[in-house]
Amino acid sequence: MKKVDIFNLKGEKINDEKLNENIFGVTPNDKVLYDAIILGRASLRQGTHSTKTRSEVRGGGRKPWRQKGTGHARQGSIRSVQWVGGGRYGTPVPRDYSKKMNRKERGIAIKSAYSYKAMEDAIVILEDLVLETPKTKDFVKVLDLLKLTDKKVLLVVKDLDENVILATRNLSNILLVTPKEISVLDLVGSDYLVVTKDALKQIEEVLL
Repeated sequence: MKKVDIFNLKGEKINDEKLNENIFGVTPNDKVLYDAIILGRASLRQGTHSTKTRSEVRGGGRKPWRQKGTGHARQGSIRSVQWVGGGRYGTPVPRDYSKKMNRKERGIAIKSAYSYKAMEDAIVILEDLVLETPKTKDFVKVLDLLKLTDKKVLLVVKDLDENVILATRNLSNILLVTPKEISVLDLVGSDYLVVTKDALKQIEEVLL
């Protein structure tokens, strides 16, 4: 069973924690994990792209000139696809990009992502995360002490505290979530998983 160090906000190791093997020690299923990543990325697409076809463009109700004798190529409408201002052919229409995955596969995918983080030694546990002020510079000091300043960090807390929200919201490399909000895409897209001790217990409760 893998052990992970527990740090305080001064960057000092104060203890260690054994990770649950049923979550952080499973053999990753790359196929299911890949499908979950595709599902997560697809869910971010709005699918509202749209262009007008020939039948939807205003105008062009009559032939621009007679069929023969003008010296021009024959034309049926000034809204045909070859005309400027005409309709478009084979272009996007609104669609739903969402995909489906059953509950068992979702569980396998999230556990696979957690297990990869454990194998990469990319998990940091905090005893607690209580900030006295909502200042970003105070939280940056914590990152400096943990040597995570230039890393993409998924920060998981049990409850969202106003000071923590305000201190992290201007940092582009920090994503603040609660255990129930964690997605496979969040885990895979981060360099480190930083989780409070209470949040870690809640993660285990959710997945076991």
